Amino acid sequence: MGRGEELARLGAHLETVRGGRGRLVSVRGRRQAGKSRLIGEFVRRSGLPQLFATGSRQATLQRDLDGFVEDARLDCTLPGADGLTAGGFTSWEQALRAVHAALPADGPSIIVIDEFPWLLERDPGIDGTLQKLWDRLFEARPVLFVIIGSDLAVMEMLTGHDRPLFGRAREMVVEPFSVGDTARMLELDGDGTRAAEAFDAQLITGGYPRLLLEWRRLGGLSAFLTEQLSDDNSELLVTGQRILDAEFPRDLQASGVLRAIGAGERAFSAIASRAGVASTPLTRSLDLLAVKKVIAVDRPLAARAGTASRYRVADPYLRFWLRFLESAVVDIQRGRPDLAQARVAGGWAAYRGRAVEPLVRQALTRLAIDDPVLGGADSVGGWWPRSQTPEVDLVGVRPHGAANEVTFVGSIKWRDSEPFGQADLDHLLRDRVSVPGGDAAPPIAVTRTTSQVPGLPSYDPARLLQAW
Repeated sequence: MGRGEELARLGAHLETVRGGRGRLVSVRGRRQAGKSRLIGEFVRRSGLPQLFATGSRQATLQRDLDGFVEDARLDCTLPGADGLTAGGFTSWEQALRAVHAALPADGPSIIVIDEFPWLLERDPGIDGTLQKLWDRLFEARPVLFVIIGSDLAVMEMLTGHDRPLFGRAREMVVEPFSVGDTARMLELDGDGTRAAEAFDAQLITGGYPRLLLEWRRLGGLSAFLTEQLSDDNSELLVTGQRILDAEFPRDLQASGVLRAIGAGERAFSAIASRAGVASTPLTRSLDLLAVKKVIAVDRPLAARAGTASRYRVADPYLRFWLRFLESAVVDIQRGRPDLAQARVAGGWAAYRGRAVEPLVRQALTRLAIDDPVLGGADSVGGWWPRSQTPEVDLVGVRPHGAANEVTFVGSIKWRDSEPFGQADLDHLLRDRVSVPGGDAAPPIAVTRTTSQVPGLPSYDPARLLQAW
């Protein structure tokens, strides 16, 4: 469900293969986004001879190769599989040559190597080996060769212009479900009164398919949290630690900086204070986290862009996990899930009000293509000075000569029951004058409920979902 576009793209690659030429595809996406399941389902539907192997971050190259052979014994239907399962390989060139020898004499097949970046750790030249054998052997055969990885930076690097696979691998990104996909999966997109639940689900699950399946099974936010927070081995609890263990197995400083951001700190100085890290090592850690796409860096948006960067956890699920769940595991393990549930209940409203901002900005950016109220904005962000106050939640801009034209400003009030009121608008209009080029920009309201200000354009969850 929700992967029709990705399956169609894979199908197009396979059609090329059926024409007699090989196709190398590099698939990347966040851990738990559903990459392996997507590719596995595509392979199953194809019914073609296949090999599906998975890297497992072994201690030595030889153990990686032995694991590859074991995977071939478990999940290989290539006609020449005996040459693979016999093993005895001491290099990836030997192993991949054996894969080539196992391909069907005529007709297409599919080869999948999952967690490819982990294999690169023990053999930094494996991509060069694959490039050589691709050019000499695989490309001339009708084979769809797929490499998959969750380390976004490494997977992007592998196809860079200075790497062996440049110009050979077609890239494909598997994202977690968008909030629109989430609404459709939970059957909330046709019910305007329940559209807000889709945003709640997105902020907690991050759009990860496995977590959304549990949400759908349990029927909503309350039941989902009650069950997931009653078991210290639940998907909601263990996925976050798996992500951290995979991304930062040795970098404790970057992990500490990430936890400071996850606790709610956004400004450089506040992160430094909470993490107890000096300026230079903090900059290195922030750069690492940004390269890995674990954090997003936001900058003030206006006619003249500001320089007071803010940092946030990019993945909504990991952001929620760091804020509420990592510290809850101990309570749950000692039989007090009620403490974990109370922690979420007590902080959820305030947390949600800030965490929903990136989703709102994404929605408005998409809606601006056709919505004249938004003035043709091609970017939507926020504004804040170095002092961090005043802050304007929403600023839309479009290019205008050497600067930007501010097309609108807006305020987000994501409250359970209180509507957007005149006092909220007055506050926005007072702060609007601080936005360079925005002092006369038309205002809009974004509200989880309704607006009580006559004539003020407003966007509720149902309207925002229309962006997808």
